[in-house]
Amino acid sequence: MQKDMEIFKNHEDYWQVAENIRDIYLSEGSLLTLLDFERVLEELDIYGFKNWIIGELVSGPEISKYRVSCIFMWPEKLMPDPRGGMRLLPFDCKVRFKKTMMKIPVKIEDPSDYRPGTHKAKIIERPVWLVEITMPKALMSDIRTGSIELEDQEIDLQDLDDAYEQDLDKEELQNDDESAQQQSLAQPAAV
Repeated sequence: MQKDMEIFKNHEDYWQVAENIRDIYLSEGSLLTLLDFERVLEELDIYGFKNWIIGELVSGPEISKYRVSCIFMWPEKLMPDPRGGMRLLPFDCKVRFKKTMMKIPVKIEDPSDYRPGTHKAKIIERPVWLVEITMPKALMSDIRTGSIELEDQEIDLQDLDDAYEQDLDKEELQNDDESAQQQSLAQPAAV
């Protein structure tokens, strides 16, 4: 994770994270890309694994020609379950975990919490987990448009939604029940 050195390069890293998030909200393209990125994580049920839901975005999205990369952060004691990251691997995603330190300001409760000669809070280091996820744009596009290839079979989610709206699943169930009843009536009862 060469990017984490850029994120945590000086004593103001806490504010750099906040600035990164502010920049995302000011850029509609980055926000839309981030929403697509999150949609993939949601559709692949990553948030079902322990602690994945509490990760915080600290860098990204970094958008290249074919891939999008984001770095998320967790406190050391709340490391995300690595099985969640493994779930992304069959979809050509890359997942990297790294334990590092982050500098944060202390809560000011008395004058000793200030840095000497300033009105700024003292800085302390806390251990954190960084997880970099790089995923193909094609995967994001497939999930956004509602179809994804599963085991050599393409499923169009829009067709599935339309079938539910038209109650085709109930009609098929009714047809199966009627044919089962007709078969049982056609067979003589065993005495």
